[in-house]
Amino acid sequence: MTQTLAARTERRSRWLWRIAGYVFFVGLWQFTSTFLVADFIVPPPAVILAEMWEIVASGQVWVHFGATLRTIAVGFVIAYVLGSVMGLLMGRSKWWEAFLSDWVMATLTTPGLIFALVTAMIFGLGATGPIVAVIVTSFSYIAVNVVEGVKAVPRDLTDMARSFGRPQAYILRHVYLPFLAPYLFTATRYGFSIAWKIATLAEVIVGTAGIGFMMRQKFQQFEMQGFLAWVLLFFAFALFLERVVLQRQMKHVLRWRPEVAR
Repeated sequence: MTQTLAARTERRSRWLWRIAGYVFFVGLWQFTSTFLVADFIVPPPAVILAEMWEIVASGQVWVHFGATLRTIAVGFVIAYVLGSVMGLLMGRSKWWEAFLSDWVMATLTTPGLIFALVTAMIFGLGATGPIVAVIVTSFSYIAVNVVEGVKAVPRDLTDMARSFGRPQAYILRHVYLPFLAPYLFTATRYGFSIAWKIATLAEVIVGTAGIGFMMRQKFQQFEMQGFLAWVLLFFAFALFLERVVLQRQMKHVLRWRPEVAR
């Protein structure tokens, strides 16, 4: 009972501080647009909210968010499969690690802008360039986390499973996956956040639809309120996917681990 009450108090405290952070940010924004900068450069929050509502009511948000989500869905699924396979190979074999590690590290440390520009030059306008950019920039985050998870698996468990004649598929399912689950979710969160950024960036450069395309359009027209409205819609949607979808799924799947599920 005491632990439950303490947990509720802690959650309430976190929410209060989170709300306080938003209030402070909006207050600072309002102060800036009122006293420090002209409102056509930094429009006040009420103007941006009205613009966001117009975008949602007109249906543009569904068209362009849908285009960006398709890019992310295709690119990230391919990156996730590719990164997971490479991570398993590198984690279980020093030969594969020597063969792949430098290339994985190179893509991990290279700025995403470079891949966005290269894919734009190769594929030109359209959806192919952003999808390839998402794959190239995201798979390394998956691979690195999977490698760490594979190396964290206790050697005694794998040796015992082999000594009892268990096949590789059984060992992978009942030994590796339970240890890999937290690493896979961490890889999903980091890789997905990178996929969002690079997809939007690639759309800014060569997109013909999507959130980045609309940001570029508003930027070229120097329409600050429209630009900020799309930026905040992007922020709200990404935050919704992170907090409501990914974190809840992680807590549900890893509910057997108290330090993760709480």
